[in-house]
Amino acid sequence: MDMSTPTRSGLRLHAFTRRTAAALLAATVTLSTAVSAFADDTVVLRVGDQKGNSQAVMEAAGLLKDVPYKIEWKEFPAAAPLLEALSAGAIETGLVGDAPFTFAVAANVPVKAIAAIRQSREGLAVLVPEASAIRSFDDLRGKKIATGRGSIGHQLILAALEEKGWNASDVQIVFLAPSDAKVAYTQGSVDAWSTWEPYVSQEEVLFKSRRIKTAEGITPGLSFQVATPNAINDKRAELEDFARRLTAARAWSQANVNAYAESWGKLMNIPTSVPRNWLARAKIRIVPIDDGVVADEQKTIDLYYRWGLIKQNLKAADVVDRSFSEAIGKGAGL
Repeated sequence: MDMSTPTRSGLRLHAFTRRTAAALLAATVTLSTAVSAFADDTVVLRVGDQKGNSQAVMEAAGLLKDVPYKIEWKEFPAAAPLLEALSAGAIETGLVGDAPFTFAVAANVPVKAIAAIRQSREGLAVLVPEASAIRSFDDLRGKKIATGRGSIGHQLILAALEEKGWNASDVQIVFLAPSDAKVAYTQGSVDAWSTWEPYVSQEEVLFKSRRIKTAEGITPGLSFQVATPNAINDKRAELEDFARRLTAARAWSQANVNAYAESWGKLMNIPTSVPRNWLARAKIRIVPIDDGVVADEQKTIDLYYRWGLIKQNLKAADVVDRSFSEAIGKGAGL
């Protein structure tokens, strides 16, 4: 038999094989298209976080379950690099202090505050080592204080100088990122460190540092959940849902400090005693952008303008977005 000449049954088998292959190919293409379509339809919200702050509390409260979109978390050591990433389009929303937020909007970074975070101001502090002879802010005249340029630590130093009636030259401000400030502070290259949580509690609990000045009574102590205008326009539903979940998580955390502290400690690989110290006194809560928030942000703007850190006296009402108030209200009621 000439194997090059197909039989009738061979023709049928060959035709069947071609039909089957075609059907399988069509099914594969359809499935691939469906998967691609599903992937394309899944909205991704890129969220900047500092030291696991938002992610840890939302996980601990169980509010990252059944999220109808994907949250892509990106971790930052401070607000300045977070805001740089937001400006570059690498993230769409994130948590920052009022001082770096003010610095960013003055530099024309496209960002709006969509929710405010209020807490006690005891965790924003000027620290000195346990063995330091420095006992109060008065003792820092002529001394070196490390902090981040435009940070809430910088804000605290300026507010403390105004309170004392001192000039900028009465202290030496050394601008360093948190990791570099920690090294300089530990090695004694600077006399004090003006910083924020969880760095303050980490130094207090693990290294017995002392707070010689806090922000209580001299700065608003605000932080903001911020977002880009593009995200506000294009991902409003996701941002509203995120704000609602974050608000509910913060409300939960006030009644469950130990559970939150444990979750945060595991996420950051830091002893639970550190976040417990921080969270027990912080009493963090999310609030909508209201008249009080706008007034407090204006105080920060005015402080930076007086000290020449920003060149234009911005209007706080122009850099906030009040339209997320309903979502925050729903979160607070959960």
